[in-house]
Amino acid sequence: MVGGGPGAFIGDVHRMASRLDGQIELVCGSFSSSPEKSKITGRELFLPEDRVYDTFQEMIEKEKELPEGERMDCVSIVTPNHLHFLPAKLALENGFHVICDKPLTRTLEEAEELERLVEETGLILALTHTYTGYPMVKQARDMVKNGDIGTVRKVYVEYPQGWMTEKIEETDSKQASWRIDPSKSGIAGAMGDIGTHAENLAEYITGQRISELCADLDTVVEGRVLDDDGSVLLRMDGGATGVLTASQVAAGEENSLSIRVYGTKAGLEWHQMEPNSLYVKWLDKPMEVYRTGVGDLYDSATAHTRVPAGHPEGYLEAFGNLYRNFAKCIQARLQGEEPDEQYQDFPTVSDGVRGMKFLYKVVESGKSTQKWTSFDD
Repeated sequence: MVGGGPGAFIGDVHRMASRLDGQIELVCGSFSSSPEKSKITGRELFLPEDRVYDTFQEMIEKEKELPEGERMDCVSIVTPNHLHFLPAKLALENGFHVICDKPLTRTLEEAEELERLVEETGLILALTHTYTGYPMVKQARDMVKNGDIGTVRKVYVEYPQGWMTEKIEETDSKQASWRIDPSKSGIAGAMGDIGTHAENLAEYITGQRISELCADLDTVVEGRVLDDDGSVLLRMDGGATGVLTASQVAAGEENSLSIRVYGTKAGLEWHQMEPNSLYVKWLDKPMEVYRTGVGDLYDSATAHTRVPAGHPEGYLEAFGNLYRNFAKCIQARLQGEEPDEQYQDFPTVSDGVRGMKFLYKVVESGKSTQKWTSFDD
């Protein structure tokens, strides 16, 4: 693991998720830019002192020298955005698979460089767009793919949070301070942090890709450099249109990611804060509620359900599904086998590149007086 030292929220999440299925063991790490803090985390995690490294460069170099079966098989990167690229690049160049927090990098050029490296090496790079790991999200995707709701015409996806309604970056909030710093976060604030989740979820469920967009970005809290609120009109390559909103100044909201997808036969509705339910609103019959683990669901939903119906599954389990699938694909590679199709279902480096393109185009559109901006030009 690179990152995830003292005070790091997402590092603990990655560690819990990776352990859920017993398929991944944490064997080494460079947990902080401070060697002392890295050692503190290593002791807390009961790692041998000689497997806790001062830098990620040292970790990759020394692990590569160890015998196969003893050295690490993959690298988990859980740092702020600006520290994703270099450890990912070095890991791939030295033969290690990578799983990385989102967004993939700080710049589009870095993301495209990692995509090139993945193509050259044939190694796996997984990206933790967590919300694609939920069983009911997979059920929704397969209902769309199999034509259950007809031709998709409209998508609404929103991600409101309220935790940055006040200027908490001027307090001791480590999580806020780097997110509003362009040198660490990149060219976007709220859109980079949570808007990319909304973009990824919309494309994942609908199976359509954004072809054009029209964006309005805003910095609501005075003195911030990056956006904390924004809305984007979408045109999709399959003919659907949509609306995407992301805000971190929606006072009182927690983590209220929601999506509605409307076809010619029915609409689908899913809410991240109530993730075990998928609402299916039929044109010509009463609404149905699909539940995780109940009834005849699509295989993808069943394969990513962990406990009997009525036992709530949430964020960590969805995160764990990504780690399990990533691990199963690595195991298959080590054994010279082709992984099961269900285990190949996780966001890849290409999803990361699309996320960065989305941010660049949203910022470009937000500054433009032109109504529509092409996604792929």
